Amino acid sequence: MTRPELRLSTGSLRANIAAVRRRVSPSSLMFVLKDDAYGHGLSWAVDTARQEGVEWFGSYDIRSGLAIRRVAGGDARIFAWVTSTDDEIDDALLHDIDLGVGTIDYLRRIISRASAVGARARVHLKIDTGLHRNGVLPEDWATAVAQSRQAEQAGLVDLVGVWSHIAEASDAEDDAAQAVFLEAVRVVEDSGSSPAAVHLTASAASWWRPELRGTMSRIGAFCYGIRSADGPELEGIVPVASLVATVSDITDGKAWIGIGSFDGLPSTLSGALVGTPGGARELRSVGHTASSVVEWPGARVGDEVVLFGTGAQGESSATTLAERIDTVGEEILTRLTPRVRRVVRD
Repeated sequence: MTRPELRLSTGSLRANIAAVRRRVSPSSLMFVLKDDAYGHGLSWAVDTARQEGVEWFGSYDIRSGLAIRRVAGGDARIFAWVTSTDDEIDDALLHDIDLGVGTIDYLRRIISRASAVGARARVHLKIDTGLHRNGVLPEDWATAVAQSRQAEQAGLVDLVGVWSHIAEASDAEDDAAQAVFLEAVRVVEDSGSSPAAVHLTASAASWWRPELRGTMSRIGAFCYGIRSADGPELEGIVPVASLVATVSDITDGKAWIGIGSFDGLPSTLSGALVGTPGGARELRSVGHTASSVVEWPGARVGDEVVLFGTGAQGESSATTLAERIDTVGEEILTRLTPRVRRVVRD
């Protein structure tokens, strides 16, 4: 092996998805795939999730939604929530992608494009519950709902969902956000048919706050075995990816391995524990190019080092590494460059 590998376990991903679905039931899982499935590879993640029976996918943007559609087929439901250009809206309408709508201006543009291309848009209106990450303000909510219903009567829109983000900073803040959210849902229900997709929570709140779940829970990181930073381990969930590099040279009891900051490994991770056949060893330094140093007397050229993974050889998880540098486990994975090969093991 001359290049580092991100080794992906199909069996582990399927098992994680099954565990998440059991945990959030009867809420449905929306499997989130932003940032190329958190660096794991979108096509592999979608194909695996479909094998496990997943029907809803969260793509973040429309371009990723189109990629999901190519893999998942025509009957999958795909939700893209970032505000997009008119051309992207056209693509979403033509490929049957649900749209998250956080402003009245975006809603009006979607209605205009639906009229222009002769399609009917499926929209999920987003209420700002206090996080201020896009979303219609409560004082403007009745207007947004009324305009959606008018477009619905004209055959241009189906108002199928209500959604939001919450801070997940404290139970009290999330309870307050839920109150705003439920009032927004009530306004929609009073205006016409009840929305089928009601989704407030992402990974952490979906896992630990069942009373906040709606008909759907948006979960990404936990499905891949990435726990929350500073959060507890997740029962029944394991990392699905292991980052592996080989020893390329030995000098004075130090093993040089073929990975470095050039490959997306943060240089600030020096001092972390990595896995070897002989157990945990210290990562002494992370080079600027494809070379880092592990303190490993007795290592041989060609031996493998696990930078992060399941812990089977003493290595840290991606999140444990991330906590060393005050970030989240997703970043450790998503910053890996294309030089790191994605290899599916099972």
